[in-house]
Amino acid sequence: MTQVVIGDTAIGTKADVAENWNAAQLVEEAVRHGEGLLAKDGPIVVATGKHTGRSAKDKFIVRDAETDGTIWWGKTNVAMTPENFAALKADFLAHMAGRDRLYRQQLFGGSQPEYRVGVQVVTELAWHSQFIRTLLCRPTADELANFAAEYTIIDLPSFRADPAKHGTRTETVVAVNFTEKLVLIGGTAYAGEMKKSVFGILNYLLPMQGVMPMHCSANIGPDGDTAVFFGLSGTGKTTLSADASRTLIGDDEHGWSDTAVFNFEGGCYAKMIRLSAEAEPEIFATTKRFGTVLENVVINPATRELDFDDASLAENSRGSYPIDFIPNASEKNMGPVPRNIIMLTADAYGVLPPIAKMTPDQAMYHFLSGYTARVAGTEIGVTEPEATFSTCFGAPFMPRHPSVYGNLLKERIAKGGVQCWLVNTGWTGGKATMDGIKRMPIKATRALLNAALDGSLNDAEFRKDPNFGFEVPVAVPGVDSALLDPRAAWADKAAYDQTAQTLVRQFIDNFAEFADHVDAGVREAGPKAAVAA
Repeated sequence: MTQVVIGDTAIGTKADVAENWNAAQLVEEAVRHGEGLLAKDGPIVVATGKHTGRSAKDKFIVRDAETDGTIWWGKTNVAMTPENFAALKADFLAHMAGRDRLYRQQLFGGSQPEYRVGVQVVTELAWHSQFIRTLLCRPTADELANFAAEYTIIDLPSFRADPAKHGTRTETVVAVNFTEKLVLIGGTAYAGEMKKSVFGILNYLLPMQGVMPMHCSANIGPDGDTAVFFGLSGTGKTTLSADASRTLIGDDEHGWSDTAVFNFEGGCYAKMIRLSAEAEPEIFATTKRFGTVLENVVINPATRELDFDDASLAENSRGSYPIDFIPNASEKNMGPVPRNIIMLTADAYGVLPPIAKMTPDQAMYHFLSGYTARVAGTEIGVTEPEATFSTCFGAPFMPRHPSVYGNLLKERIAKGGVQCWLVNTGWTGGKATMDGIKRMPIKATRALLNAALDGSLNDAEFRKDPNFGFEVPVAVPGVDSALLDPRAAWADKAAYDQTAQTLVRQFIDNFAEFADHVDAGVREAGPKAAVAA
């Protein structure tokens, strides 16, 4: 009988506990136990079953004296009673004790030593252990010798929650207890739940230390200028930050302290669907490396060749790999405080310009809005894009009220004189559902970004957008000027005006819940509905 220490409790288990195994040991173990297949060029390929993304509606936070007045309770942060958590924990630990093999990793969330948190992650799958040791920051040998875990994550896909007993919605559960510093994940093999749990922990802890936690990618230019890229899934956060001419800090989660932008992670978690060597060469190269984990990527079991265009297992196929698999990655996962902030959106309405310059108040407005739009192309009868507003570009991971993060961002923008940009990677010339309408050319987006980041865009002539009020360049070298004016790109100008006002009203309606938590400058920075004649 071995023991696993969880907080102040030592849990006896018949399991062999594999402590801090490396990639070779874990991949070998995963293949031996049938958890995945080795692909032709070295990565391990796994399937996560019915859960191919986060189970957002199955996540709970224990509501107790610690969290009652600090959590932004609602549809995103759903409460669990201490009694339900106690029953869940008891059953979790009993289930864990019955496993034949467990894997434990001792890791850090956060690259800046002053602000990182020690996390031990106990998993029942070897590939999950490889995933989390890739995604978090690995301690040095000296740090490991004196490692103290502040938080514990137990990840048991084979566990099934009982809604009647545990207060859950289904058999799947992600339960966070900030008082006990314990996260329980059961009933899902989607590995991203572990990494996002650490993100949620840091989003809870860091604002009270004056550090801005961010759902963003970040990179550094040759002159030492840091750029931060906010954006929801599918807007180009990972793609645009993996620029061969700039040094990558990280692709998903960061903190902004007084002295640095620092990665919360030691790896990247990129979308794989329709990945190509031509469009994303740095990311594509990671799919030919041992140590990379590919989730729900279709593999030929005989030839072991990969098909990134096949979405039969998941549209959200993913690859996790160490950040140093990207050739120009930052050695310390850190960079100077940012000079530019880019907020990415994929506007399927075809209304927003490809780039716009924002004031600090406008930046806070759009940060709290967290807008993008999607096209549910697989659904019969879908004729309209669907607006998505995810506050702070990451509502599911923000335990505190959005105004906490918004005010921190505004303060840091003002303190550092940071330039803020809105970049639309979505559609142009019409709605995405219209025939012949295409997405913004990636070449044009990169050219506009480069002009913003090297400072040359500041010298351009700008016009004021009549709907949203931000400044839009009239002409940029190397970019078709027709792209810069979305209204001019529409054949039917009246249809553009009508669509633009529909989107404006959606922004206004969405922002109503934040209006009382921000100052007048931010309220006035939003789009304006047209006044009927």
